[in-house]
Amino acid sequence: MTPRTPAADPAPPRTRSPRWQVLSWQLIGLALILGVWWLVTEGLGLYPPYVFPSPAQVWTEISYGLWGTGPQDGKLLSALAGSLRRVLTGYGIAVVLGALVGLLMGAWRPLRAALGAYLTGIQSVPSIAFVPFAILFFGLNERAVLFVVILEGFIPVALAVSGALLNVPPALRIAGRTLGARGLSLTTGVLLPAALPNVLTGLRTAWSFAWRALVGAELLISGVASIGEQLEVGRATANVALVLASIIIIGIIGGLFDTLLRALEGRVRRDYGLEVTP
Repeated sequence: MTPRTPAADPAPPRTRSPRWQVLSWQLIGLALILGVWWLVTEGLGLYPPYVFPSPAQVWTEISYGLWGTGPQDGKLLSALAGSLRRVLTGYGIAVVLGALVGLLMGAWRPLRAALGAYLTGIQSVPSIAFVPFAILFFGLNERAVLFVVILEGFIPVALAVSGALLNVPPALRIAGRTLGARGLSLTTGVLLPAALPNVLTGLRTAWSFAWRALVGAELLISGVASIGEQLEVGRATANVALVLASIIIIGIIGGLFDTLLRALEGRVRRDYGLEVTP
């Protein structure tokens, strides 16, 4: 009589990955928002179109503004291109300057004591408060916009880099010094790589500051093709659909860049063993 072999355990049920679950809930949330929006505007007619336009009217404004072919169409696309060029230029300069100052602050205590509190205080000032100074100093031009963007992006990067260097475990400092690293070589070869995950968090914060500062500055500084100028045009012409279309585009672009930086940050954190891959 042959012994009976135990039945193989059934394969565990396949489940959706957390990413797909999150995406599913996001799509459901978007559908709910659009449904309530349509119900309030077209379904029940609680507001006239010139006060609160429907999703279809805003989509028409977006489509005309991004890929329309008429003489007045395509302005949103050119405005978005100008805004992206400014924010990427200002953000890049802010990252370089902020990283250099942050490295110096993290390596030299007197500089950290002299600048740290002031940078934190300046960071608490809303970016729109610097626009009048930028206008008076640079004039109503693109340099004023870049100044506000660079200032708002520079401070988070500098504080993040210096703070990340100070939070490196002491064991790594001791190990680096034991292996002969001193001064700048210790900072760039040991401390900065160890602090990279926290530095990336600061870069993501700096992006959100720079993007919001850009739109605020463009609202008040006319004469340049920008998404902020489109907001002002919509206000001046009582075109609420254009205002909402510009707001939606601002949110989408800001969210996309934040998602890219968040993905890079998550990848680095997983490589460093700070997160577990789901």
